[in-house]
Amino acid sequence: RRHGARMLVRRALAALVRYQPVAKDLRFVTTAMKISTELERMSDLAENICERAIELNEEPQLKPYIDIPHMAERARIMVKESLDAFVKMDSALARKVIHDDDFVDNLTEQLFRELLSFMMENPKTISRAIRLSFIAKYIERLGDHATNVAELVVYMVEGKIIRHTVPPQES
Repeated sequence: RRHGARMLVRRALAALVRYQPVAKDLRFVTTAMKISTELERMSDLAENICERAIELNEEPQLKPYIDIPHMAERARIMVKESLDAFVKMDSALARKVIHDDDFVDNLTEQLFRELLSFMMENPKTISRAIRLSFIAKYIERLGDHATNVAELVVYMVEGKIIRHTVPPQES
């Protein structure tokens, strides 16, 4: 995985030196380089999710797994749509992904509260609840990385840096 990301960065840097792109072309190349880093981080998270899931399968189920699959599906869609937005150079789709991140964040918070209740009621559930918490956090981070990709796409297409900005409040 890391070899592929390094190779992409080397090729992108070679293109920068050789062709000296400007404006939109330069934004495309730099965005592709940054997206490769986001994808590498997503693959690390996917590996962590698999490891925790294997551990969970060795114990009785703490509760029906309803929220986790919903979160995972939404995060999967966010990753797909952020990459589609990059390929299609579609800032509207990228902005949709950014907006969708709140769903995953809210579901994560809700699940954390529920798992905390389980742990307080029965300390024997702590190890399972912690593993579920890790999985939820990893999924939430996948959504965050998809959001990062989407923000990069908005920059690439529109030339606007929207990372780390506070959205205007709705009235």
